[in-house]
Amino acid sequence: VRLEEEQISERSMDFVMKQALGGATKDMGKMLGGEEEKDPDAQKKEEERQEALRQQEEERKAKHARMEAEREKVRQTIRDKYGLKKKEEKEAEEKAAMEQACEGSLTRPKKAIPAGCGTEDEEDDESILDTVMKFLPGPLQDMFKK
Repeated sequence: VRLEEEQISERSMDFVMKQALGGATKDMGKMLGGEEEKDPDAQKKEEERQEALRQQEEERKAKHARMEAEREKVRQTIRDKYGLKKKEEKEAEEKAAMEQACEGSLTRPKKAIPAGCGTEDEEDDESILDTVMKFLPGPLQDMFKK
């Protein structure tokens, strides 16, 4: 009688465990180091997937190339309408103009120097302390002057 009760309790315990885990018992075996089921077509499916990805990427690049070509046509019509030039064309013309100006000269043309850069006429008598004092609030300036 005891043996039957133990068997029944083990069966009920197994049933409860299976119900609690659901269908995860197969996955549990895989996680614990059991053999995974190998799909014979897995290699073929992976190759097909990779090929599909490559094809999608090519289609995307072709689409973007078409869109950029259309944009360039629109840009060119605007340039033609307003007499504008491409950035590369402007740079090439400026470079050619600089070379023409330099042909007869032995020295390169002087470039404009921004105001305040490299001029020696500025007051060198002013010390760092005087410069810092300008940026201090009024009461602090008074304290330092005394």
